Amino acid sequence: MVERISKNVARINLVGKHIQLALLSDLHWDNPKCDRNLLKKHLDYCLENDIKVMLNGDTFCLMQGKFDPRRSKKDIRPEHNKANYLDAVIEDAVEWFSPYASILTVVGYGNHETGIIKNVETDPLQRFVDLLNYKCKSNVITGGYGGWIVLTIRETEKSTRKTSIKIKYFHGSGGGGIVTKGALNLTRMLEMAEGFDVFCMGHIHENSSRNDVREELMTKAGNFDIKLKQIHLAITGTYKEEYSDGYMGWHVERGAPPKPIGGRILNIYVNRERTNNEDKITKIIDSSKFPL
Repeated sequence: MVERISKNVARINLVGKHIQLALLSDLHWDNPKCDRNLLKKHLDYCLENDIKVMLNGDTFCLMQGKFDPRRSKKDIRPEHNKANYLDAVIEDAVEWFSPYASILTVVGYGNHETGIIKNVETDPLQRFVDLLNYKCKSNVITGGYGGWIVLTIRETEKSTRKTSIKIKYFHGSGGGGIVTKGALNLTRMLEMAEGFDVFCMGHIHENSSRNDVREELMTKAGNFDIKLKQIHLAITGTYKEEYSDGYMGWHVERGAPPKPIGGRILNIYVNRERTNNEDKITKIIDSSKFPL
C-alpha cells in the first residue's frame, strides 16, 4: 500500500475514481490540551471509510522532559509523569494508535520531534513508528520535515493504467501571521518547488485551503499544447486547543487568537475518457474539513 521510493519520497498505491487521503498535523497527542475525543472521532471516521492518513509533524508535544525550560507540571498527563518520560509517551502512543495502524501511511517530523533529537539525542518518531510496525505488523513510513508523496491511482483492481498525483508536504515554519493566516507560506512554496499537484503544511495551527492554476506548455510527439494545471494548497489545523476561554496561559498572553481544531480530507476525482485513440484524463482535487 505504501512504500519508500527514496529517502524523502514515498508512494501510496490506491484504487478508485474518487480517492480520499486524510491530512493531519499538530496532534500534540501527549499534551493534556489535545482534544483526543475529536481526534479519535476523525480517525474512526477514516477507519470506517477506508481513508488513508498522513501525519505531517508534531504528532507529539514532548515538552515535559528535564532538559526543556518550557516544562510545566500542569502540561503533563499523569500516565506520562514517570522517570522514563519519553518511553512512557511513546509506549502509550503505540497502544492508542494501534487500532489505526492499517490506515496510517507516512508520519513526518515536526519541530517538536526534531527538538528531541537535538536536545536528547534520541528519535522519538522513529521509535514510535518502529514499535507500532513491530506490534501491528503494519507498514507505516517515517517521512521528513518536508518531502514528497506520490499517489499512484488505478480506477479498478484489474486496471493497468495509472494516474499519479504528486503531493509536496512541509511541516511549516514561522508564525503564520494573525492576518494572513499562512497565505504567504503557500505562496513561498509556489516559488520554491515545482511539479506538485498538492501542497500541504501545518505548524501554524490554521485550517484552510485554496486552488491555484498555472499555465504549462506541454510537448508530445513533437507537438506543443498549452495546459492549465490545477494546484491545491492546504493548511491543516491542530488538535491542541490552547485558547479555551482566554483567561490565562502562554497562548493567550502572547496575543494569539483561538485556532481551528481538526485536519482536512483531500478529495481527488479522476475521470478517464478515450477519444480518437487517445486518453484524456481529468483530475479534480480539493479538500474539506471532517464532517460532523
